[in-house]
Amino acid sequence: MTLFKKITTLFLLTLLTLHAADFLMPNEAFKPYAKLNDKGEIVTGVKLAPEIYLYKDKLNITLLGNSGITIAKIDAPKTEDHMGDAVYMKSPEFIVALKKDASVSGVKDLKLKLEYQGCSEQGLCYEPIEKVFSLKIDTTKILSPSTLPALNKSVQTTQQPALEKQSAKSQIDMIADTIKSSGFLVILATFFVFGLMLSLTPCVFPMIPIISGLIISQGEGLTTKKAFGLSVVYVLAMALAYTIAGILAGLFGSNLQAALQTLWVVYAFAGVFVALAFSMFGFYELKLPDALVSKVSQNSNRSGVVGVAIMGFLSALIVGPCVAAPLAGALVYIGQTGDALLGGSALFAMSLGMGVPLILVGVSAGKFMPKPGAWMTMVNEIFGVLMLGVAVWMLEKILPVGIIVFLYAMLGIGFAIYLGALNSAGHIFRRSIATVLFIYALSLFLSVLAGAPSMTKPLGFLAAQQGGISNVQSTTQELHFTKVTSLQELDALLQKNKGKKILLDFAADWCTSCKELEAVTFADAKVKEKMREFVLIRADVTANNADTKALSKAYGVFGPPAIIFFDANGKLLTSKSIIGFVEPAEFLAHLQSL
Repeated sequence: MTLFKKITTLFLLTLLTLHAADFLMPNEAFKPYAKLNDKGEIVTGVKLAPEIYLYKDKLNITLLGNSGITIAKIDAPKTEDHMGDAVYMKSPEFIVALKKDASVSGVKDLKLKLEYQGCSEQGLCYEPIEKVFSLKIDTTKILSPSTLPALNKSVQTTQQPALEKQSAKSQIDMIADTIKSSGFLVILATFFVFGLMLSLTPCVFPMIPIISGLIISQGEGLTTKKAFGLSVVYVLAMALAYTIAGILAGLFGSNLQAALQTLWVVYAFAGVFVALAFSMFGFYELKLPDALVSKVSQNSNRSGVVGVAIMGFLSALIVGPCVAAPLAGALVYIGQTGDALLGGSALFAMSLGMGVPLILVGVSAGKFMPKPGAWMTMVNEIFGVLMLGVAVWMLEKILPVGIIVFLYAMLGIGFAIYLGALNSAGHIFRRSIATVLFIYALSLFLSVLAGAPSMTKPLGFLAAQQGGISNVQSTTQELHFTKVTSLQELDALLQKNKGKKILLDFAADWCTSCKELEAVTFADAKVKEKMREFVLIRADVTANNADTKALSKAYGVFGPPAIIFFDANGKLLTSKSIIGFVEPAEFLAHLQSL
């Protein structure tokens, strides 16, 4: 380096140092505070140094923990326009009115979180800052529920859209708030009902042949009482597994589904169901080793209980995970507060609700147990076929659609022949069912040979040949999603489509509900027509790598399916997010409200 270059470099470094010295440190530029006034309100704000301002849409005020106290409304000062952004040029102060549950009394500890981001007019923008304040409040000063209607009428336009999260919340946030603000028994009852509702979704359906097969496999001497006991054991083990997995996902922010859908896990568990199926066919008897049984208990019946419990635990982990709003709400609560006990209790109650229909199925399998003989053999073999169906269903998450349709076709053809589809003897009703199944399975096989495998329209390729244009192909082309797998790709697309409404769909190849959403809801003609008004982006989180995890975390997504919306101004519509499967009519109404 020449002497001239050295002098020039030193001069530039000196200028940069002198210029940097003009900027204040964050603790000098922003001085946050929070205190209580004599009305039982929280007064919080940020004292700004000269030439420092705060962005309105980066400021958020929330209460942490489960104290039975929540925010009723927030009064905020007016903002100013600064280069197109709404900002606080002067030190803003916010009055936070509170409300409490009827059971709350005495002095309570509160934790208030204040989030904000600001800039210096000299050109420096600071990173987002988060401060948590601990306060003690006399709850006798807090407004009771009876005074809330009058309070709500007093809310006026000074409450800024930056704080919309306090009033316009997504279903997930409302469920998380239910845990925060409700009593313990109310939480358990609410989530139990959520579980009953989730039991009607495809998440639980694969467990029906599992528990039925387990009960049937107990053989002779199975009473209704014993069937009920085994069913309860299965559901309790399932609930325990679901709760543990949910707590870990909430605490560590992991994707509950993806963590349980690795290749070796799916292959191994599909193999377990194949093994169970072959035991149903009578090739061998599956049971715990006698030596292990004798160590566990001298009661021979204990082996059946242990086996059912193990299957309940494993099937919940591998078959059951489905992200829906109640589950996501509980995970959000656990992640925000770290209260794994209360959040886990909610998940356990939800799992029990999901298990109620399974107990009914298990008891029915025991109650209507046929007597030993040829009929009993047929029942076992039917459940063996169902077990094979569950194995193929699991493999859907990792294998190409062509292979999956082929496996279903072979299973259907084999079962149809067993039922007597090609046999002129036998009962007409049985042969009719067998014939219909054989025709459908054969059409699946033909769709694979034609290179257009489809479970819903297996003969769609024939219409394509007749019309010259593939109806199936045109259907899939009507809605075009641009795929992204990282935040960088998504940010670029959002910037490119500024000024347009955007629909962001989180999906994965191993997500069963995503496929249902695609095949049922997105395929609806009216839904398609309405979705054309949006720029469609698909966040593909199949890989579950660092990029996809960062993408999910940025939008608070614990797992697919999740649909997030942006308005024409590029603003994230937090309160409009959808988690889990939704029917076409409901989804259409949701789109029309945007």
